[in-house]
Amino acid sequence: MIQKKLIIKNEVGLHARPAAQFVKIAERYKSSVRLCKDGIWVNGKSVLGILTLAAEQGSEIILEVSGPDEVQAFKELKGIFEVENS
Repeated sequence: MIQKKLIIKNEVGLHARPAAQFVKIAERYKSSVRLCKDGIWVNGKSVLGILTLAAEQGSEIILEVSGPDEVQAFKELKGIFEVENS
C-alpha cells in the first residue's frame, strides 16, 4: 500500500474535469484507489465520490493506492494533483 498527502494545486480545485481524468486513469489499474479529505474517505474510481470531497486549491488530500500495480498507478495518479490548471 502506498499512501501520501498531496496538495491540490489546480486553481479551481478538484472539479469535474480533473476528477474525470483521475477516474479514467484509476480504472486502468487493478489496484484499489482511495482519496481522503478531512477524514472522509472516498472511492478513487468514482467521479461522484471525488466531487463530494469539495477539494479546493490548497486542500490537503491523502491518496492511497493498494494492489498489484500500485507503484505505477500511484505515480500516474499523483500527476493529476501536480497540474496547476486543468
